[in-house]
Amino acid sequence: MRILHTMLRVGDLQRSIAFYRDVLGMKLLRTTDRPEQKYTVAFVGYGDEAQAAVLELTYNYGVDRYDLGSGFGHIAIAVENAAAACAAVRAKGGAVTREAGPVKGGTTVIAFAQDPDGYKIELIER
Repeated sequence: MRILHTMLRVGDLQRSIAFYRDVLGMKLLRTTDRPEQKYTVAFVGYGDEAQAAVLELTYNYGVDRYDLGSGFGHIAIAVENAAAACAAVRAKGGAVTREAGPVKGGTTVIAFAQDPDGYKIELIER
């Protein structure tokens, strides 16, 4: 068994695709529009779905915003250099919500960015 994808509901599909593609460097893998069911999905990721977990971005027609709730935490992405990743996110118009530094109580260097819908992205230095 393996994780296939994580689904995020988004308020503007093109804006979200642009963030994950242009700011975080993912590839748009495929899209499916279901007009009769009133939703469109886009799959983005760093590798082929057959080999890697990806994100499913779901836009429900007419819904431009979601309450994220308190149960969801974040998506984690491995980066070579967390400070450089923050600089790249900022340079491409993304929001950094926590600068690179050690995790509380540990030594692993992490940072956080935020996507246009408010989902947190943890950047973990490897």
